[in-house]
Amino acid sequence: MNLLRTSLIATCVIAAPLAMAQNTGKLKVGLMLPYTGTYAALGTAIENGFRLFVAEQGGKIGGREIEYVKVDDESDPSKATDNVNKLVKRDHVDVLVGSVHSGVAMAMAKVAKDTNTLLIVPNAGADAVTGPMCAPNIFRSSFSSWQPAYAMGEVAAKKGAKKAVTITHKYAAGDESVRAFREAFEKGGGQVVKDLNLPFPGVEFQALLTEIAALKPDVVYTFFAGGAAVKFVKDYAAAGLKKSIPLYGAGFLTDGTLDAQGADADGLLTTLHYADSLNTPRDNSFRLAYAKTYKLQPDVYAVQGYDAAQILAIGTNAVKGDLNKKAEFAAAVEKTKIDSPRGAFMLSKAHNPVQDIYLRQVVGKENKMLSVASKALADPARGCKM
Repeated sequence: MNLLRTSLIATCVIAAPLAMAQNTGKLKVGLMLPYTGTYAALGTAIENGFRLFVAEQGGKIGGREIEYVKVDDESDPSKATDNVNKLVKRDHVDVLVGSVHSGVAMAMAKVAKDTNTLLIVPNAGADAVTGPMCAPNIFRSSFSSWQPAYAMGEVAAKKGAKKAVTITHKYAAGDESVRAFREAFEKGGGQVVKDLNLPFPGVEFQALLTEIAALKPDVVYTFFAGGAAVKFVKDYAAAGLKKSIPLYGAGFLTDGTLDAQGADADGLLTTLHYADSLNTPRDNSFRLAYAKTYKLQPDVYAVQGYDAAQILAIGTNAVKGDLNKKAEFAAAVEKTKIDSPRGAFMLSKAHNPVQDIYLRQVVGKENKMLSVASKALADPARGCKM
């Protein structure tokens, strides 16, 4: 009996320092982002924003230094499950941050849910992440595909458009975006006469542009990002359509792409949860710090990366570095107003931002805010049972 009691005491004494060491050792952040391909610039901007916030905290969150483990997900859903499993089971990361492509993010959400690993999504708008796949350990610092698209559907209807054509890549984000645009546009009295799409990451738009010209809608709504957004805007203008049929889009059409799009983007209207000319003290300080650090102007992707780190910090500080306390982590994040460069926002019960969506217009090299298209817009989180 004495030997057993002594053994139990020794075990407790050893376990306590081990637990303490785990809570005060380095916090491993698994960055699963695109560093090559169509979305490479987006992945880099997200990482830059995340690292900027961490640097502002002295390199520590919840008293723990940050160690980064990076994986290039190549925007390839077929590789996503293997990639995320390596981060969780081989590298033993404390938190997953990713990704841009919705198909990749869906695989990440499934693994995070199955393994109870913290996941913060800094871009991918797949509605299911905070819908049917919602979980107490899954958070999003960006948007749902529904939000900017629904806001633009309202804008188009209020401007008096009656007939619309939509065009996007054939994948989850594109499908969800055009569906949300349709929902709001038709609610406002309009009609979507044709949904056009092409396989991701294809950029051969000519046949589709010819079809748009033949259909003669009042407006075209599109969801493209990165390199595809650059080529579509240039091809749309080259086809002569920009002069006759207004092109509206989710803000990713012109975010991080204006240098490459040049004059072809001038005047385009988009809706998004960020704009280049908010001119608030919070945004101005963020933009200055980002420009000084990276010699680049920040975009929405940088903001989403920055706020992903903010979400991690809010939860980790609340549990004093112990990420095993996931319920307490979630409770802290759910009740905190996040002081974002985009404007303060809260997370919904499904852990998606409830945020203002801005109507923006391209003026030179900026997406200038014209107005708030939709105030504190909350995603409906259809299918979330959390």
